Amino acid sequence: MYDYKGRKNACGVQLRQLRVQKRLSQGDLAARVQIAGVTLERDSISRIESGTRFVADYELYIFAKVLGTEMTTLLEVEEEQK
Repeated sequence: MYDYKGRKNACGVQLRQLRVQKRLSQGDLAARVQIAGVTLERDSISRIESGTRFVADYELYIFAKVLGTEMTTLLEVEEEQK
């Protein structure tokens, strides 16, 4: 259920790239998301990035907010993902 080409989300790859660019660990990102009001653990960030966890729309919004980007940026799908 909720699976597209072996992944449960379209934002995991971009999320990881942006997180690494910002020099944040998965734990750092989880902490920032929690401060923004969404309870999320480091393990959840790992599963999102690997594509094994579904991402709710409000989580996508918070990721964009804490990473200082647009939601559409997180949804840009690389050619190898298509």
